[in-house]
Order: sequence, then C-alpha cells, then structure tokens
Amino acid sequence: MTSNKNYITFFLIVVCFGLKAQYNTEFINYGNIKRSVSVNLDFDMGSNGMNSSLTNKLIFGGHIDNDLKKESSKHLREKNNFGLNLNYSVSSFIKGNSKFDFLIGFKNQEILNATYSKDFYNLLFYGNEPYRGLTANLENCNINALRFQEVKFGAIMHKVDSVGKIGISLSFLKGEQLFYLKTNKNSGLFTSSDGSELVFNSNFNLAISDTNNKKIGGFNGMGASADIYFETSYKSKLGKRSELLVNANNIGFIHWLNNSVQYSSDSSLHFSGYQVNNIIDLKDSTLNRINRDSLLRGLTNARRENFNTNIPTNLVIINKIYFGNEERFCLQTGFRFIFNANHTPYVFVEPEYRVKNVTFSLHTGYGGYVRLNVGTAVTWNCNNWFLRIGSNSLQGFVVPKSSSGQGLFFSFAKKFK
Repeated sequence: MTSNKNYITFFLIVVCFGLKAQYNTEFINYGNIKRSVSVNLDFDMGSNGMNSSLTNKLIFGGHIDNDLKKESSKHLREKNNFGLNLNYSVSSFIKGNSKFDFLIGFKNQEILNATYSKDFYNLLFYGNEPYRGLTANLENCNINALRFQEVKFGAIMHKVDSVGKIGISLSFLKGEQLFYLKTNKNSGLFTSSDGSELVFNSNFNLAISDTNNKKIGGFNGMGASADIYFETSYKSKLGKRSELLVNANNIGFIHWLNNSVQYSSDSSLHFSGYQVNNIIDLKDSTLNRINRDSLLRGLTNARRENFNTNIPTNLVIINKIYFGNEERFCLQTGFRFIFNANHTPYVFVEPEYRVKNVTFSLHTGYGGYVRLNVGTAVTWNCNNWFLRIGSNSLQGFVVPKSSSGQGLFFSFAKKFK
C-alpha cells in the first residue's frame, strides 16, 4: 500500500481534491422534462495510455503489481492523455410565460486532466533504474486539477419560430481548489550510468490555490461562466423530421485570490547524495536540508499573488433524425470537444428506440480521453416523472485489462404542471 501511495503522489493530485446531467448541461434535457426540479450526476474517467484496471487502482486505491503495470503499458504512446470529470447538481426550470421559462441551479464540478509522456509513466511506476546513462523526457507534460461550485441563473425561450429553442444562463463561480503544472521544452531527468548522480532540468510552471483552505467551504477564488443553447427542427431527405442541437457551457474563468502561489523554474538541479559521517549522530540540520519545500524554493521563483485561469469549456453538437409515424426510432450523431482540458475531438453515434414511456439507446464514440467508447442508457419519461441512467463508457467495467474508459450519468426529475 505504501508503494501505491508513492505512485500517485505526483501524478494524480486528486489526493488533495478528494474525487455532468449527460454532457454537463441542463438545457439538453429541457425537451423531456419541461418545468421541473431535477438532480443530476455525471462521471467519466479514462486515459488512452492506461487500462481501466490501473486507473481504478490509482483513483480508488489498491495494490499495483508488476503484471498490471506491464499489461497497462501496452496502451502507451509517446504522448498520452488522462481525464476525470465528476459533476453533480440540483436544478429547476421555473414557469415564466407562454414563450420562456427560467432556470436556477446549484452545481459542484471536479475536473482532473493531464498529458504525460511515455518516460513520465515509466519514471512514475519503475523509477529511474531503466534510465541509467539516459535522460527521461519530461517535456510538454501537464496536470490541471480544479474543484469549484456554481450558482446558475438563466432562461430558455421554447417557442422561437414556433418550434426552436434558445437558452442562456450565467453562473457565479466559487473556486475551491486548483493544482496546475506544465513542463516546458528541455525538461528531463538524467541518471548517470553508475546511478551516483541525478541532473534534473527543470523548466516548468506551477500554480496552487491556498492549501490551508481546502474544504468545500473554502473560498479561494471567484469567477463567472455562461452557457448557450440552441435547438431547431429542419427538413431533411432522411426520416420524418430532424433536429439540430448546439450547446456550449462552462464558458468562463476563475480569479484565484492572493493566498494562491505561482512557481516558475528554468534551471538545473545536480544531486549526488548527502554525506553522513555518523548515522548514530545524525543531526536535525542534515535532515532539514532534505526538505520538499526547500528544494522547491531552490528550484523556482515563487510568488504569492492572484491570477486568472480559464475553466474547461464544453461544446456539444447533436443531430437527431426521427423515423416512423410515431417517431419511435431516433438516430443521433454528434460531436463533442472540451477546450482547455487535454481533450481530443469526440464523435459518436447513438440510436434510440422508444417503447411506450421507455426509451433504450446505444452509444458508440471515438476520441476524447480514450480511443473507443461503447455504452447504453435507459430513459423513463411519463407525465409527472423523468428518469435517465446510463453510461457512454462501459468497456472499462467489462474488460478493464484491455480497455480504458468508465462513465455513469444519472438524471431524475419531478415535473410541474
């Protein structure tokens, strides 16, 4: 267990952070729930450089043996991405008039994403022994982890040109925690052939929010964000009718307050050990030199100041084509991209079939933080209630050793008259 903790100390800063409705947006569900109050959860996690067995051990704990590390390393590329999103919210669409309704919501968002090199992975899990006489490449790696809460106010016009919808909301953000690290060109760790000397070429930027105020009540930053939604029906050669949905959310920033710290470094650290003449008479002064904070101060230019960061912005575009007289079958195709989040473009296909009040759907997508996603969902929609539960990433649960990616979304709503 101790060795496992050492593995995740540097890479997954979720130790400091503890741990979306689908696609992290309220507006997409409006067509089903109308005026209502709802609770929503969205969780997804994956990496194109690790399998799910390893990411589960890193996040949730457990023993990592050599067989697991070897099996997971088959997924490695020279550059790899990792992402974790956990969002939960309570929101309500409130009666406005015959053409629009109001939106109010409360949400907690926890985001971790990273880009890491193959050498970074090997150093993390195997140490520097394989790099005797070599330099491990640590260039252009980054970790971005943040947690924030928001209060949202908005409105949706649901009869634009009789069938279209336009929604917009503004949110006040409370920044709770931030950890940001980016390594730049020439960052690397050299190990001499006999292992007697290390040379760390440090070229990085690091930003951390106030570490003395880390609980959910911590007020370490404030900011604002906006969500924009557009939906319209149109005629096409396929199907009975078609719809186009465009949603952009989390368009905003957080201003981190004065107790936040920024570090920058562009220097080299040579380390050849400490000389201890008498282990029985080891002085505190010797131990004090082996100190994480003193090493960081020696390497970096540290400054305590306020600064701004952009939060990851989510863009979703969905096209729906309905078939049949009762529109029981719907074929969805879509595109998703998360800006400022080490995310690659994601395309997906999602067929749906409705039987009375229950709709069954399948999901297949490529991109994002993993290579291939496969999922399913079930929706129950009646006059007074709405329930949707599913996953766009089931493969990580079913075959965790040979795939990556896990997810779960849940939405439950009580409709108003």
